[in-house]
Amino acid sequence: MATLPDKEKLVRNFHRCANWEEKYLYIIELGGALPPLADSDRRSDNKIAGCQSQVWIVMTQQADGRVALAGDSDAAIVKGLIAVVFSLYDQLTPQQILDVDVRPWFSDLALTAHLTPSRSQGLEAMIRAIRQRAQALI
Repeated sequence: MATLPDKEKLVRNFHRCANWEEKYLYIIELGGALPPLADSDRRSDNKIAGCQSQVWIVMTQQADGRVALAGDSDAAIVKGLIAVVFSLYDQLTPQQILDVDVRPWFSDLALTAHLTPSRSQGLEAMIRAIRQRAQALI
């Protein structure tokens, strides 16, 4: 995921946006930076329940123990939110994923205050699914 910013750069970029229209455009831009998800990964076991849009997240553990994430959505904003989540979890081990609470990052980005309730629920569903899958890898 070399195309996605690290956590600190993500926060800096969000704070540079003058208003919420710019932040939404940035979120969409982040989603466009996600590598394409293989059709073979668009399976029911990779689909995230609890999202209004279709969301697929694939987690694989690399040889060094770190987790690689891939994902996609049929909605541009949601795909961007996937990219934000991936930036926060990038290159962590399953245990580190369980140890880190990404919710304060969303508060710092002011995402939770500006997302619709259904998108907030979908974001929470993504986090829950990643954490459950990380637990399964331990």
